[in-house]
Amino acid sequence: MTNAHTPHALRLGVNIDHVATIRNARGGEHPDPVRAAQIVAAVGGDGITAHLREDRRHIRDDDLKRIQDATDLPLNLEMAATDEMLAIALRHLPNAACIVPENREERTTEGGLDAAGQHNRLAPIVSRLKDADIKVSLFIEADARQLEAAMRLGADIVEFHTGEYAHATGEARATELKRIADMSALAVKNGIEPHAGHGLTYENVQPIAAIPQLAELNIGHYLIGEAVFGGLENAVRKMRELMDQAR
Repeated sequence: MTNAHTPHALRLGVNIDHVATIRNARGGEHPDPVRAAQIVAAVGGDGITAHLREDRRHIRDDDLKRIQDATDLPLNLEMAATDEMLAIALRHLPNAACIVPENREERTTEGGLDAAGQHNRLAPIVSRLKDADIKVSLFIEADARQLEAAMRLGADIVEFHTGEYAHATGEARATELKRIADMSALAVKNGIEPHAGHGLTYENVQPIAAIPQLAELNIGHYLIGEAVFGGLENAVRKMRELMDQAR
């Protein structure tokens, strides 16, 4: 099954990790994240995101090739900055590798990567990925220091963490929104493609989607949660419509 639609001005990448989380809670093969990837492709998603964690608590190693074989959508592999994950990325050659912070006890990715503080650790990993023609993305806070670090490292993409925005209200949310917008503009000015994601919902996505420089939003947990009640097809279609309306 392939994705036949024309490219969107603002792409929607769907993180299917939590389909695998449900599967792994019971064991066995159901529900299969590959089926979720096929549905995303059929209803207008632009990419598949999967986070292969060190503890394998949702996506498993064998899922990656099956996802790549099942659709023509680009795979964005979220990964920790470890030698093991680098080797896996080089073996599977996803379209992009998004380097994220990873703590063993966290429920989800908590905050952005400290690209500035971990430059020496990240530099050889970024170099190896780029040598393999894998686009390198860094999941960072919308912060000038972190963006400058991404530039020094030669990242192709930065994905701005929208968790603070998603949880804020009133003036605090407006401040977070402006920060993301300003850093998105600065990223484009410096030749880096800006993406955003984390905590985005039907209710809060449109102000983020309206930022003209953003090229892609990555949304997962919320869509899988909504799929429980109305189906994954409907959840992706509704998010896609809200994003399009914002543009």
